[in-house]
Amino acid sequence: MSTTTDGKRQFASDNYAGICPEAWEAMARANAGHARSYGDDPWTARAADLIRELFETDCEVFFVFNGTAANSLALASMCQSYHSIVCSEVAHVETDECGAPEFFSNGTKVLTAAGESGKIDAAAVDWAVRRRTDIHYPKPRVVSVTQATELGTVYGVDELKSIWARAKSHDLRIHMDGARFANAVASLGCTPKEITWQAGVDVLCFGGTKNGMAVGDAVVFFDRNLAREFDYRCKQAGQLSSKMRFLSAPWVGMLEGGAWLRHARHANAMAELLHTLVSAIPGVLVRYPRQANSIFLGLSPEVRDALHGRGWHFYDFIGWGGARLMCSWDTSEEDVRALARDLAELSA
Repeated sequence: MSTTTDGKRQFASDNYAGICPEAWEAMARANAGHARSYGDDPWTARAADLIRELFETDCEVFFVFNGTAANSLALASMCQSYHSIVCSEVAHVETDECGAPEFFSNGTKVLTAAGESGKIDAAAVDWAVRRRTDIHYPKPRVVSVTQATELGTVYGVDELKSIWARAKSHDLRIHMDGARFANAVASLGCTPKEITWQAGVDVLCFGGTKNGMAVGDAVVFFDRNLAREFDYRCKQAGQLSSKMRFLSAPWVGMLEGGAWLRHARHANAMAELLHTLVSAIPGVLVRYPRQANSIFLGLSPEVRDALHGRGWHFYDFIGWGGARLMCSWDTSEEDVRALARDLAELSA
């Protein structure tokens, strides 16, 4: 059970949660004895093969320490410095990565486009490309989508295919920030391939940390040509782990028995329960559709401060304001009901 120092599980972020048992046990097994370094070990090979099996295609797989590195290096592999990346105005690569995509690509510019509930509209891809075509403007090269989005919504298969059609017509690549990809798959009830390479995604940054691992993302190249010399990018960026088995072994533990999807389904279910309970409280506004493992609430400053006073931690600066409540692999029904009960009392 992962708790803060006061013993209470929290809703600020799924990063608050500890390591799930499956990932922990796999790391313990990887810790028995010696193994080759820098990814030349059986755990890394097995994890990559399991990801290929999961997506049902011969993709190229790399393991890095975190999502910022995964996104930034993947985008850099798709762009030249004079290119641009088109994304939602609330995309993580725009709002929360401290300019890392621009840094690792030597200056590729991030351009934001309109869309509802954290998504980018297919028509906005046309707008971003056609607004200017002169040599003085950074040429669009990549569309970046977030799955699930920063506002807890999910792109459906048809939405992704619509974006793909627009991107393809302009010779653009598609990058997917999948920090909460597992939650999106659980929400849609689809296979992973249906919302990645079969919908035109060239590169997926598959998040493990928020799904119950200690650390690490997998960068999955469905277009293997884009992976050329990506290992050198990882090394130069400080993302080549000497003891790579401790990044890759948790993927083995999560994928072999289906824990990655089981934990995502649980987190989504807890968010749905929370949504049901708080929606019935007068004065509480649910701001966006609940589709993954988070909900966003409009709260008065008084209620917000009172919840903080009762020891609840949550962010109110993510997603254009409002309180973000995030459920994790270890969130319990008791946790959800305790928060909802306090919120009802303070809103009365």
